[in-house]
Amino acid sequence: MDRPGPAEDAGRLRAVLQQLLPLLRGRSPHRDLTPSRLAALAELAAHGPLRVGELAARMNIALSTTSRMVDLLDGCGWIARRPDPADQRASLISLNDDGAALLGTVRRETTGILAEEIAALTADRRRLLHEALPALESLAERMRGRSAPSARPNGRADAVV
Repeated sequence: MDRPGPAEDAGRLRAVLQQLLPLLRGRSPHRDLTPSRLAALAELAAHGPLRVGELAARMNIALSTTSRMVDLLDGCGWIARRPDPADQRASLISLNDDGAALLGTVRRETTGILAEEIAALTADRRRLLHEALPALESLAERMRGRSAPSARPNGRADAVV
């Protein structure tokens, strides 16, 4: 039997990611933290402070969608806004202590959920998963390096934090 090609592997990987992400979100007690909001918090943690336009470009979503999301994040008390020293008409957005604490909590919770599920796999499956991680990390890095900032047509961002 021939080994599967990249297209088959890509289809299977896409399908499993589409299954895992909602399952992880469904077990979270943070119902007000949508995937887009979580993705924004993760971007701000990794690259903030940012202007709203920079956040939109990093998340690959429309500026108007990002502006509304930033207003919601601000209303939830998870971010701080301050004037941009380079342009007083613009604001810089960053995580505040509550936002950073929430992001840390969600990351610990999802890591714990995945750890429990991975522990339930057979030793051979755990070994295979462990051996696949460097390839998956390399794939993510390669795709991140190639991504061009452009608005997604549906204005949504999925979060893997």
